[in-house]
Amino acid sequence: MKQIKVGVIMGSSSDAAIMAQAAEILKRFDVGHEFLVVSAHRTPLAMMEYATSAQNRGLNVIIAGAGGAAHLPGMIASMTTIPVIGVPIKSANSLDGWDSLLSIVQMPNDIPVATVAVNGAHNAGLLAVQILSICDDDLKMKLRKLKDENEDKVKKQNEHLRDN
Repeated sequence: MKQIKVGVIMGSSSDAAIMAQAAEILKRFDVGHEFLVVSAHRTPLAMMEYATSAQNRGLNVIIAGAGGAAHLPGMIASMTTIPVIGVPIKSANSLDGWDSLLSIVQMPNDIPVATVAVNGAHNAGLLAVQILSICDDDLKMKLRKLKDENEDKVKKQNEHLRDN
């Protein structure tokens, strides 16, 4: 069984469709991960246990998605020393995602949370892979391949435009 290195957590199962994008990236790069609901408001003690035990359980990065008041990423970051990536979720009760974005990005000093775009779980997964690649040459090669594929896509787009 693959070692779980990334925690992909969300405040509610209603966030799962967005957060699944992060899990898909992690699968693509063959990075072990867990996928859980950890609610800052409904299960605060479980959230504290999750954050304080993360490093001992072998996690190297946590991706935390939350909508509305979006306390989950910041609360997790306040209790662990491993990198936390926040994904603001445009949820049913949000203000077009702005409340979530501002809640995550406006962290106080000494509680950093790397923040991606609203519903940007894809990039959160990729950022987690980049963080892990610092000490993993296989991931570095896979990331280089992705960059090369993206460059090829742009070249093909330009060839198509020139042909028109």
